[in-house]
Amino acid sequence: MTFDQATLGALEWVAAILGVINIALLIFRSQWNFAFAIASVALYVLIFFENRLYAESGLQVFFILANVWGWVLWRRSQEPGQGESRVPVRWLDWRSRLVWLAVTAALSINLGWLMHRYTNAVMPFADSAIAGASVAAQILLGYRRIENWVLWIAVDVAAVTLYIHRGLYPTAGLYAGMLVMSLFGLREWIAAERRQRLAPALAAA
Repeated sequence: MTFDQATLGALEWVAAILGVINIALLIFRSQWNFAFAIASVALYVLIFFENRLYAESGLQVFFILANVWGWVLWRRSQEPGQGESRVPVRWLDWRSRLVWLAVTAALSINLGWLMHRYTNAVMPFADSAIAGASVAAQILLGYRRIENWVLWIAVDVAAVTLYIHRGLYPTAGLYAGMLVMSLFGLREWIAAERRQRLAPALAAA
């Protein structure tokens, strides 16, 4: 199935708007972020495929499944007394960070080689690096680890450059906005983790 440029442009704007809403809800740890994420990435499957960003297109299919999985995890982990709006968050230890970094790098390099060797993908290694880091970030998000925001910040910076190069200006704008929102998200989750650690001491006092 192919789409004309006007239709693709309209779909891209809708996907971008849904993505902004998703990130806004995610910053404040609302479980409803997953509903908007699923709708947004479903549209991006088509948008990226039509632009020959095959790793990015396939990544969106993974995101649909990962967001369903993440939604289930978050519902099971909501904070007592906070309804459905908040879930606890925490940091990885240093050993886990190194493992995640090594696996992400290996995934990105190997996927880039496959895209370069067997497809007509444009910028296969840049595309695959964004895809690999996004996979890691999405899984860390599901587990509510603060490092997911650090990875999203790196992804956003790389993605803005790639999408401008491909003429996907609404999507580039979305990722630029997501970069700013990811910085806020990182700050908010760090503050939330600090409040969690201090809560028992404050309660005892």
